[in-house]
Amino acid sequence: MGHIKEPKGVDLIIASSELTKEQAEEISEFIRKDKLRRKDKLRRKEKLRKKKLA
Repeated sequence: MGHIKEPKGVDLIIASSELTKEQAEEISEFIRKDKLRRKDKLRRKEKLRKKKLA
């Protein structure tokens, strides 16, 4: 992710709000599932690489 430079004379203001408990749980669940998915993908790649070397 890159840095966004503010144009002269323009102020970029970001307003954030608190997450509800439900939103925080949804985000946590998504992150957990994504980590598992990436881990499985890495395992499959490693398996294929070992197969090719054998």
